[in-house]
Amino acid sequence: MEIRKYLNNWRVRLGLILIILAAILYITNFLLFKDLHDTLFYLDIDLAFIPIEALIIVLVLEWIIGEREKRNLLQKMNMVIGSFFSEVGTELLAGISEFDSKTEKIRKKLIMTDEWTKKDFLDASNRIKNYNFHVYIGENNPNSIHYFQELKVFLVKNREFMLRLLANPNLLEHDSFTDLLWAVFHLTEELENRTDLTNLPKADYQHLAGDTERAYSLLVYEWLQYMEHLMENYPYLFSLAIRTNPFNPDATVEIQDPPKGMV
Repeated sequence: MEIRKYLNNWRVRLGLILIILAAILYITNFLLFKDLHDTLFYLDIDLAFIPIEALIIVLVLEWIIGEREKRNLLQKMNMVIGSFFSEVGTELLAGISEFDSKTEKIRKKLIMTDEWTKKDFLDASNRIKNYNFHVYIGENNPNSIHYFQELKVFLVKNREFMLRLLANPNLLEHDSFTDLLWAVFHLTEELENRTDLTNLPKADYQHLAGDTERAYSLLVYEWLQYMEHLMENYPYLFSLAIRTNPFNPDATVEIQDPPKGMV
């Protein structure tokens, strides 16, 4: 039964056919030329070359194929990440940043231009990694409570969309973005399970602020990585992203005319 199981595998059958075909060719060569010495000599040379062929196939060809698959996977992942920022992420960044008391300390690092390079993105990412986000929610800031009430509606409305993103197999290799989605899901559940955000205990506001800071910090970092991807691969999308930068209070999607007197 085991032998029959292996024979049902097309790879095993193909291997056996090729081995039999090689044997027939060598036997035919010997029958035609009656030269066992030369036949064995060339057979030995062919066998000696097998390790080199294996080296070329395993180390070189597989590496080339793996790199191509890696690029394709990265492309698909960035398409998924792009749809997240288009539908949810950019609006979250714009809203939550208004209630980060230290936003001004990093705002300049996050206002990019079309002259940015990989070094600029690296500097900005390092700055974000060492930045302590501080989101304030509380009775002393009615605007914050009003915003988080609207945020609850927004996140619940987009939960199904984010669930579809989380189920996308292309994200299995992207741990940081998956962590971001889980953090946003957790914030969604925390807000949804509170029917009224206007009169919560101070400790509960602090808890919500902590959940928001977790999602927000991951959101800013992933946004930077995505913007760098646009700069390197899609300059026209990068141009639009610059003109809709949620950290730039002067950002406008319309392309402005140059000042008079300038060409």
